[in-house]
Amino acid sequence: MTAALIPPLGEPRPQPAPAAEETTLPNGLRVVVVPRPGVPLVELRLRVPFAAAGARNAGVHAARGAVLSGAVLLGTQRHDQAQVAQLLQSHGAELSVSTDADRLVFGTTLLPGGLGPVLELLAELLTGAGYPAGRVDGERDRLAERIAIARTQPGTIARSALAARRYGAHPYAIQLPDAELVAAVRAPALRRLHRERVLPAGSILVLVGDLDPAAATDTVAAALEVWAGSGTAVQAPPVTEQPAQGIELVHRPGAVQSNLRLGGPAPSRTDPDLPATRLAAMVYGGYFSSRLVENIRERRGYSYSPRSAIDHQRAASSFLVEADVATEVTGPALLETLYELGRMALTPVTAAELDAARRYVLGSMALSTSTHAGLASTLSALLGVGLPADWLSSHQRDLTAVTVEQVQAAAARYLAPEALTAVVVGDADRVAAELGTLAPVTVTGGGGQA
Repeated sequence: MTAALIPPLGEPRPQPAPAAEETTLPNGLRVVVVPRPGVPLVELRLRVPFAAAGARNAGVHAARGAVLSGAVLLGTQRHDQAQVAQLLQSHGAELSVSTDADRLVFGTTLLPGGLGPVLELLAELLTGAGYPAGRVDGERDRLAERIAIARTQPGTIARSALAARRYGAHPYAIQLPDAELVAAVRAPALRRLHRERVLPAGSILVLVGDLDPAAATDTVAAALEVWAGSGTAVQAPPVTEQPAQGIELVHRPGAVQSNLRLGGPAPSRTDPDLPATRLAAMVYGGYFSSRLVENIRERRGYSYSPRSAIDHQRAASSFLVEADVATEVTGPALLETLYELGRMALTPVTAAELDAARRYVLGSMALSTSTHAGLASTLSALLGVGLPADWLSSHQRDLTAVTVEQVQAAAARYLAPEALTAVVVGDADRVAAELGTLAPVTVTGGGGQA
């Protein structure tokens, strides 16, 4: 088939707002139910605010939170770890628990008929997780070992160095807990942390699937009314960020590859600049047809998968650029990366570039929320930062209305090289001099072995 016979892309389909039914229970828990009949499954996401109370204890809090997310499933006063797993599996469920600098999330897929029993078990975990000392020690030691290994990986080193350089003493500077602090966690500290911070106030339970909203809400109320606790939700403090000057070069002796990372502030989900900035980031490096990919992958062969993206946390949003390149082309690759940023900031994108990026973003949004799991996770994130469920539809309309001029203005503000903080992980003996021709270089150590 020739290219002329391939039909043109159609217009993106409008994304309907989810039909969300919301209720706040007497204990403060918000319950949001989205009925999606047709597939006999239910997705559950419970988001609990879990930020550090302040910069002073952020490292210890991150370490304890990381251990707690695994240890909470080690058993309750009524059921041991194996029994918890068996009860979940009998209803097609397998509960996962994760944490970051903003929240603790419980998530699972289950059969609709198992909603009541699974919620009752969740209530048992929320109110009576046992944190048995011996099992906690084993979970803690395994996690500390995994973290120690992860901290030798160049991608982790680069991500951690960029966050530390951008956020300083803010809790967001901690991308991965310190292995030594994890190794010091004990069961009594987890019980205290759970009691003080795993609270219904400020928490949000999202259910998506083959459900009747009223009946599902009643089931939640009956199961989770026992979840109580005094105290208020702790949110991450505001972020004050100034771009750091020059390049931090994390020395990794003998590295055959350099990891380039740039990052800076981006509009939040409630900022009217977000739609234009998302599209600018997409044109720059957000997908395979982007300018950065065309330059340093297709034309020059410097990197296999350069990329840019907008990342959201509750207290800060970021524009991020990543590229992993061979050591011998570190300087030229960073030069071209900065050149494309400057070109975005100084010259308008074409109408064709904007149209292609817009179609890609809208298509990706539709695809990511087409499944129960994708919609549940997206709604949990949106509701957790104070946005309504219909933000998905309003954001789609805003993206559709963005002009070339708005993209250029957003790029000049958020994608300009001087607005970004730069980190390179690589062999300083081989790349420091060439990077120094682009900007002042500060070499730091501790990058591990290649």
